Amino acid sequence: MTVIWLMELLKGFGKFFLHPLFYYFLFMAAYMGVARVKRERKNFHVRAENAYFELRQLIPSGLLIGLILSVITIALGLVVPFAFVLLTAVVTLLFSLPVRVRFLSPVHVVGAAFFALILVAGQDWGIPLVGEYFSSLTEKIYPAIALLLALLLIGEGLLIRKNGGKGTSPKLMKSRRGQTVGIHEAKRLWMLPVFLIVPGAQIEAMFSWWPVFSIGDHLYSFILVPFAVGFHQQIQGMLPIEAVRAHGRKVITLGMFILAIGVAGYWYPLASIAAVGVAMIGREMIYFVQRMKDENRPFYFSKQNHAVMILGVIPHSPADKMGLQVGEMVTKVNGIPVNNEKSFYEGIQKNAAHCKLEVLDTNGQIRFAQRALYEGDHHQLGILFVQDDKKWDSAAV
Repeated sequence: MTVIWLMELLKGFGKFFLHPLFYYFLFMAAYMGVARVKRERKNFHVRAENAYFELRQLIPSGLLIGLILSVITIALGLVVPFAFVLLTAVVTLLFSLPVRVRFLSPVHVVGAAFFALILVAGQDWGIPLVGEYFSSLTEKIYPAIALLLALLLIGEGLLIRKNGGKGTSPKLMKSRRGQTVGIHEAKRLWMLPVFLIVPGAQIEAMFSWWPVFSIGDHLYSFILVPFAVGFHQQIQGMLPIEAVRAHGRKVITLGMFILAIGVAGYWYPLASIAAVGVAMIGREMIYFVQRMKDENRPFYFSKQNHAVMILGVIPHSPADKMGLQVGEMVTKVNGIPVNNEKSFYEGIQKNAAHCKLEVLDTNGQIRFAQRALYEGDHHQLGILFVQDDKKWDSAAV
């Protein structure tokens, strides 16, 4: 039996590349990368990460979490109707149209599909091939979907906490007082592939070639569904890595709470509806509460009188190799005190072959970073910082 299950899982993984959402997510990630690079070049005349950064984050980050969730869903025997898989794909496409990736959170997609399934279950919509999946449903509420949503929510929180703060994008904007300030944007799209168990008879009716297996008198099949995990957070009042990790912890906590409610759905079906509803409302509350708190904080990245605040570090640049971090402040360059772009350049030109920086780190401790500058190095030092030019010209040094 174990060998059969493993063979079916491998076959299901092979069919994953036939799923149209797989290629749609690739397109979305590529679009996000190009849009980010265009914005960064507009602000700084140079980009931070290249346009492929979002594509590189799309799949690898979610593979391990997806595998763990697959093992859990299979071990728990969570069976979802194939109609739910179809609705999930439709909702994903609809929610992606505004190009606001946060709406692609599993809680929104799975939640909307759950309530849509309640409305259409048992009804004949007259749609060839697809309509029978809805008309043949004998139940309207599926507790397994509520548990799946809770697990995906926990997976989303883990992705945010572990990977959401990597490579956040620096931006320049105007404060209410008209001053140029910096913020950071975390905008990610991850793919979370999860194996789901669906009734085999439903699959076999449409795809006779699809692999199925039997347990007792019932046929089942595995299908690998690529769930999207969209995340968007703008940070102005604290270090981006700390803000994103705090956001992720709150999402994980919400997922654990929804999981506890969802379990009760097997005895009290209305608990499943409550679990999904609370999850959707709770996820939005996390977003808006974080946004309100952050907007009430003073800008973390603003022009300093005694130093240059590091808003961003270009990967593989001399600054990156010197270990400079976002949020640190450069107080001296080659012994010259700096507080703007002009004084920074003057300090660098004092010794064109060597750069020694006095840096105030995020803990308020002074450290020194130095490096020889070679002809083959990056054409700039690689620091993006906030400067007080209305046109935002040359914000990178």
